[in-house]
Amino acid sequence: MAAVQAQVLVHYRSELVDRVRAGGSVLRAAGLTVKLAKEFGFCYGVERAIDLAYAARRVFPNQPIYILGEIIHNPDVNDQIRGMGIKFLAGREKDADIQDLQADDIVIIPAFGAEIATMEKLQAKGCRFVDTTCGDVMSVWKRVHHYAGENFTSIIHGKAWHEETKATSSRATARGHGHYLVVFTLEETDCVCRYIVHGGNKQEFLARF
Repeated sequence: MAAVQAQVLVHYRSELVDRVRAGGSVLRAAGLTVKLAKEFGFCYGVERAIDLAYAARRVFPNQPIYILGEIIHNPDVNDQIRGMGIKFLAGREKDADIQDLQADDIVIIPAFGAEIATMEKLQAKGCRFVDTTCGDVMSVWKRVHHYAGENFTSIIHGKAWHEETKATSSRATARGHGHYLVVFTLEETDCVCRYIVHGGNKQEFLARF
């Protein structure tokens, strides 16, 4: 894994950023001051996902490897993934189809995770997984799954069409009787709060979402 991390550093480490950090995260030159954000760079979950994707290519140097979608939403990172000969099964980068996969094919699960139905389809094909799903994402899944068991409706903040949101909502219905609602804007959140407090026409409310 050390060799993998060294390779990743070659691609994503910045000597300039290191220098700014060493100077207290502030750089001053010619009357210009640049302040580096306190939280700057990749979070642990993203770093882990990238490390695992690079490691997958090292472990399986001559075998076709696929990834369900962008490992993270960063064009440079996805260009590097593509440059390693890893094929995308979904999204704007798509250049392969799930239906064409064979038993023992290697599939990388992005940091956002994947829907249960997609995982079941791949498992039925006999694919092998390199799961880079972020631990924080999985913590949310566990909470949503628990709520479904308690017959609560999970309110999920996110874009309904985003991979992570779809993966999370699939956990809400995994028991066969769970419910969820996805809100994206503050206006939609206010609408939900008003309905919870004051009630209203259920069909009109659900039609909005």
